[in-house]
Amino acid sequence: MSMPRNISLKSMPTIRVLSALSLCAAVLLPLSVRAEKADSQKRTNISAEYTEFDGKTNTKVLKGKVELTRGTLLIRAENGVETETADGGGSVTLSGHAGSQVFFRQKRDGGDDLWIEGYADRVEYDKKSEVVRFISKAKVRYLSQQKVTQEQNGEFLSYDSVNDVFTATNSASGKHVPGGGRVTITSEPKEKKSDSKQDSKENK
Repeated sequence: MSMPRNISLKSMPTIRVLSALSLCAAVLLPLSVRAEKADSQKRTNISAEYTEFDGKTNTKVLKGKVELTRGTLLIRAENGVETETADGGGSVTLSGHAGSQVFFRQKRDGGDDLWIEGYADRVEYDKKSEVVRFISKAKVRYLSQQKVTQEQNGEFLSYDSVNDVFTATNSASGKHVPGGGRVTITSEPKEKKSDSKQDSKENK
């Protein structure tokens, strides 16, 4: 398991079996959920029902069923703003509307059917650093074989796929506000592997 590294932030219920960890402060979780490495080598595609490009600021306004894809990465939203930089980087800020949040999904390395997906009122995606920030009423969960293995809820959740660092705080600003709310982490128990040798001994 990798140790948490410092990352730069520019803007970003109940336990079933194991345990629930509720924190007032910011939480750093160095989880082994690294995103699909091949995605960083893929082109970013963005589509929408309406776009408007400002050449002076290299900014695109996106409206209506906005969809961003990059390899296995998929983000769906109602509206968005894309800003491009001279070095080929830039960021995309996506927002939903009443009753419909922004949806994020990406494959994780380490298995054939491992995924991370999330929801939030607003999502900010940095194309160069590949950091995704989930802002306001955010939920991020990890899936294995289509089963949820862990879930986080908070006002601000940040997923740094390159450095394998997850950050959660209790305010939409990304800063810890004492007494301002709680972050919850819910983990499911790992399935026990059957010991065929032990079973055979017991059956004798």
